[in-house]
Amino acid sequence: MTLYIAPMSKQELNIMKVSIIIPAFNEEKNIPQVMDSLHTLQDNYEILVVNDGSQDNTSDIVRSYNIPVLDMPKNRGKSFAMWTGLQHTSGQAILFLDADLIGLKPEHVHKMIIPIIDGIADMTVGIFTSGRSITDLAQKLTPFLSGQRAVRRAILEKLGYNEWLSGYGIEIALTRYAREHHLRILEIPLDNVSQIIKEEKLGLTRGMKARLKMYWEIAKEINRV
Repeated sequence: MTLYIAPMSKQELNIMKVSIIIPAFNEEKNIPQVMDSLHTLQDNYEILVVNDGSQDNTSDIVRSYNIPVLDMPKNRGKSFAMWTGLQHTSGQAILFLDADLIGLKPEHVHKMIIPIIDGIADMTVGIFTSGRSITDLAQKLTPFLSGQRAVRRAILEKLGYNEWLSGYGIEIALTRYAREHHLRILEIPLDNVSQIIKEEKLGLTRGMKARLKMYWEIAKEINRV
């Protein structure tokens, strides 16, 4: 099948600015691992952490790395935090990363961004490999749920506002939009990368409750007309 791709000029490719947006909610224990990798990239990328109404020291920890933080007054959900970050950054390409990643390295960031800059993909989706079996398997079964993805800003700006209110459903909305508009999606292996699962983060009972809420938001977006 022939795919239609909106053309990008050579000049646009050469000067494309990249923004990295990390939505975070109560991630004081986990976000230092992500910041350790990202703070070395500040000369090349615009980086913004959106603190989604956290009640812990997430913001203070991020600021200790001299990385900008946008503090939201209350928790609005992952998708809205991503949309808010989009409004406060200026890159022509956007990389979304989760705040609880384990094993993230600068080379993983470059691998996700380069296909966008080179004009060979409209969206890249990071897939965990050789990390932890529990997260590797989940992404093999449902790669369209990955929160690690780079996208051209022009594509993100075409999503409807309601899709940015879908909580964890935003990954479904992005994948559906890309398929409906025949965009090129590349899956990028993220070797030795994993993340903290909800049951580890919140304990078994609260973690399962949070997971069920996430599944409900995803199912709602899948069933949306």
